[in-house]
Amino acid sequence: MASGMRPFDPALAELRAEIPVFPLPGALLLPGGRLPLNIFEPRYLAMVEGAMAEGRMFGMIQPDALKPEVANGPALFSVGCLGRVTSFAETEDGRIVLSLLGLIRFKVVEEVEMRLGYRRLRVDYSPYKADLLPQEALPAVDREPLLAALRGYFDRQNLTADWDAIGGLDDEDLVTALGMMCPFAPSEKQALLEAETLAQRSAILLALLAFGLHGQEPDGDEPPRLS
Repeated sequence: MASGMRPFDPALAELRAEIPVFPLPGALLLPGGRLPLNIFEPRYLAMVEGAMAEGRMFGMIQPDALKPEVANGPALFSVGCLGRVTSFAETEDGRIVLSLLGLIRFKVVEEVEMRLGYRRLRVDYSPYKADLLPQEALPAVDREPLLAALRGYFDRQNLTADWDAIGGLDDEDLVTALGMMCPFAPSEKQALLEAETLAQRSAILLALLAFGLHGQEPDGDEPPRLS
């Protein structure tokens, strides 16, 4: 399952209302998805160390390039996703390599005082509490057109993929994984994040692949380096 309650997931009432966040353009974390991160900036090393002592959780959120900067840096989109660190390794050159499991989306209430150079938000999870529950069955995905569009999109973008692994995913995991791995523009990734249901996310994903397959280019924002 790409989402739904897992053994180590916190209950909604256990989630902190104020969380550290990692603003990263083009980085999409969806509930149930796993995002690899390579942390090297001192402020984000401090953020991860703090998060490890407070439930191993922090939020991913994208900067919103269409809004003016705020006091603490780039303006942020109004919706992000809380994640829990599931693997963690320190490297000899001082980096932290980790995997972040998406738990639940949140709406930004307000930005609060920074801590050790990293940003923090007061957030509201209540609009997305269903992210912590088993999801309704996803309507059957027409996999052959989806995978054909994906192959064409990857060829056009000069990307490679493990097609056997992708083909072995169930429908829900397939939609989540493809939404996170494809180098869509930040605004397009935000649309995937804010989709109300898995069925809507699937429809948006198919549309984005079709746009890319027929020659529409991203808006020029560089996708993140995640490894």
